[in-house]
Amino acid sequence: MPDHRTRFLRLALEAEALRFGEFTLKSGRVSPYFFNAGRFDSGPALATLAACYADAIDAAGLEFDLLFGPAYKGIPLATALACEYARRGRDLPLAYNRKEAKDHGEGGTLVGAPLAGRRVLVVDDVLTAGTAVREALALIRIGGGEPVGVAIALDRQEILDEASGDRRSAAALVTAHEGVPVVAIAGLADLLAFTGESGTLTTERERLLAYRARYGSATR
Repeated sequence: MPDHRTRFLRLALEAEALRFGEFTLKSGRVSPYFFNAGRFDSGPALATLAACYADAIDAAGLEFDLLFGPAYKGIPLATALACEYARRGRDLPLAYNRKEAKDHGEGGTLVGAPLAGRRVLVVDDVLTAGTAVREALALIRIGGGEPVGVAIALDRQEILDEASGDRRSAAALVTAHEGVPVVAIAGLADLLAFTGESGTLTTERERLLAYRARYGSATR
């Protein structure tokens, strides 16, 4: 497993951003694990997380020249990533959106660097149904930018709807419908490998395997 994936999963456990147990998701599914990027709530944690993002993005070979953070969690993530790239000697402009358009001051929905003529990388925490990311991609295109990818922390690698018969994940559907690649620091397959290497997480791994057998996508 690439080092940035292991570092990320260890960090997520330490920050309690990744927890094991029994969690009811918005979809109604009962998941044996839960990921909450909001728990990366300190400077050191965000800095380490940003380095993991940068390593995953660089490994994917994406070419971009602007970072975009969808409201709300994407904003601090994209900001931390911009700081990490600055530390590595690359100065990247940053933009984000508001949930509601501002009707005073500069107004509008978009904040930060202009998007026009830029190759834009969207930075977010996870893809659930992909709704927020698709909205961000639409805003970028309206603003004259070219979306070239989406970077997320964790890909759950599971199907959206059992009844539909479509076994693709949210990430695969975003790529298929929007024409942009999705890069994750780690996915469920990496989490399974990680738990398999840890004697203390054996029980969690068995539950993860059962969950993947029922909900795992065909595109993991």
